[in-house]
Amino acid sequence: MRRVTIKNKAVPVFCGAALKNKGIQLLLDATVDYLPSPLDVPSVKGIDPLTDKGIFRLAENKEPFSALVFKIMTDPYIGKLSFIRVYSGTLKSGSYIFNPVKNLKERINRLVLIHADRKKDVSEIQAGNLGAVIGLKKSTTGDTLCEAKHPIILESMIFPEPVISIAIEPKSKAEQDKMALALDKLSEEDPTFKRTQNTETGQTIISGMGELHLEIIVDRLLREFKVEGNIGKPQVAYKETIERIAKARGKFIRQSGGRGQYGDVTLEVEPCKEDNFKFINRIVGGAIPKEYIPAVEEGIKEAMLSGVLANYPVTNVKVTLLDGSYHPVDSSEIAFKIAASMAFQECMKKAKPILLEPMMEVEIVTPEEYLGNLISDISSRRAKVEGIETKAKVKVITAYVPLVEMFGYATSLRSISQGRATSTMQFLYYEKVPDNITKEILI
Repeated sequence: MRRVTIKNKAVPVFCGAALKNKGIQLLLDATVDYLPSPLDVPSVKGIDPLTDKGIFRLAENKEPFSALVFKIMTDPYIGKLSFIRVYSGTLKSGSYIFNPVKNLKERINRLVLIHADRKKDVSEIQAGNLGAVIGLKKSTTGDTLCEAKHPIILESMIFPEPVISIAIEPKSKAEQDKMALALDKLSEEDPTFKRTQNTETGQTIISGMGELHLEIIVDRLLREFKVEGNIGKPQVAYKETIERIAKARGKFIRQSGGRGQYGDVTLEVEPCKEDNFKFINRIVGGAIPKEYIPAVEEGIKEAMLSGVLANYPVTNVKVTLLDGSYHPVDSSEIAFKIAASMAFQECMKKAKPILLEPMMEVEIVTPEEYLGNLISDISSRRAKVEGIETKAKVKVITAYVPLVEMFGYATSLRSISQGRATSTMQFLYYEKVPDNITKEILI
């Protein structure tokens, strides 16, 4: 059994219930008996940040140290715990490590091994082992830790962007700072959860992967941080993009007695489905000095945070810097940043901007007698029914549905099926919002 499991030819299946504490010991024993030890798996592959070439590390203590932060947790007594897996070498308490992802050094204050809710201090964590680090301030989930002399970037985790948002405010002003601190700690633990501030209304906006995700966040605020919040209605995380190629010029000139400001930029935008954002510099002959090019790109990125249709973030756009001019005295980075932002916004207006909405893959498991009514209901929500399967004595419906149409679906599902059907939902991709729906959103 161990041999075929390690070769990925079989997957052992065990029954149990965490709520009743049944089968847990069996599962833990099977983890030890059947899953590969660090010695049974190939060398871990990473990227050398200095050369961008692939390099390998063996799971041996004599190899240079490398580890991956796979989880962040806040302990009420200890503070921030960074869970790591050591892939090679040895990590010692009190040592300094290098984070090549964020290009910074951090000190290891303490190392602990975790067993359930117990923590045991240790002096080192060796290759192949798991543990937690106390003292990392800037490193986050998915970051690589290594030796500065032997840098490596291990394959990170890919976290989906939030697709739903709600406004939240504390019950009293006295709890405002407490709520902000709690939300920051929760977003540090969960990379799919984000907290932002609406600059126009001053509201705190929390964003996540679905209604249930945000309900759990609000519950944790009350349960773990003793902060009760008033929440608004869920809002879909729409995005904006373009359908045409367009060109525009942005010129920022300001004179105020002394040294003025001068920036002149000509941009071209076009749709780009492969990347969220792509920047191409086509300046020749020094029309814009090289030192101002990063400021142009930064100005475009800042303008992309708020689109021209409804102030939603812009995505899937390729921007080419075609031309421009500068003043030997008055030009500055801030002037070119503003000029680039002006040019980009003008391009967006000309390039037929459209709204994109998150599409969800929904799987509904139901007894056959409710199949017709459930398909009728899901179809009324602009769903694309992809398939209907029979599994044992139930039917399984797979459909792609806009997230905005799924608000309150759990209640509707219970009502139609008398509580006998269940559903799961996960983010799939972004798709163009139909013109008639776009008009309703923009009203």
